[in-house]
Amino acid sequence: MPVLEMYEEFRGEFPELTAKSDIEHCKYWGEVDPEFAYSWFGSLANTLNKEMSRGIDVKTYKNQFEFFHSKYITGDSEVKNCIDVSFIENLFWQVVPEKALPYWQALPLPLKELYLDFYGHSPR
Repeated sequence: MPVLEMYEEFRGEFPELTAKSDIEHCKYWGEVDPEFAYSWFGSLANTLNKEMSRGIDVKTYKNQFEFFHSKYITGDSEVKNCIDVSFIENLFWQVVPEKALPYWQALPLPLKELYLDFYGHSPR
């Protein structure tokens, strides 16, 4: 249930990015269904990767990173796992280092640590 609550809260707080992520999600999953909220956060990461690749200013998405930082710090193990596995492990995928760097610098430390724990290095 906590992942579903995070999903609903994110959708309410960030409707523009949510709409873009819904489109991305439907390409792979066919539909947006709260039952699959966990997977949707991977689609959100893919959407952010496209935004990075397009050179969208990191300031546009800094609040979203803070949202995940807050949820990671206060969330239960289900929320933490979702942020780690579905969101962070998909973030920066196939983004050239120059485009990823400002986003990496804006990513709060606990989220960077998740990435480093999984990949062993910063985005490259």
